[in-house]
Amino acid sequence: MTVVAVIAAVILTAAGLLTTYRVVMGPSTLDRVVGVDSLMAIAASGLAVWAAYSADTTVVPAIVALALVGFLGSAAVSRFRVRDDK
Repeated sequence: MTVVAVIAAVILTAAGLLTTYRVVMGPSTLDRVVGVDSLMAIAASGLAVWAAYSADTTVVPAIVALALVGFLGSAAVSRFRVRDDK
């Protein structure tokens, strides 16, 4: 199990670094919003890997909260972006 957790941590770290680059260097606001939403998903995935590794389920509400905040943030930005395009 330790090897799987280390591999997952390395992959999630690489994904986080690449996504942070997209957020910083993104040419448009929508690129940055997609990057931040991806960072939220990566953070939730990291918490899920930690929960599986440590057999500790107390972080599950945090995973749900991150998923909810990520979804609501993306939905709000896309709604205002559509309204601005008209």
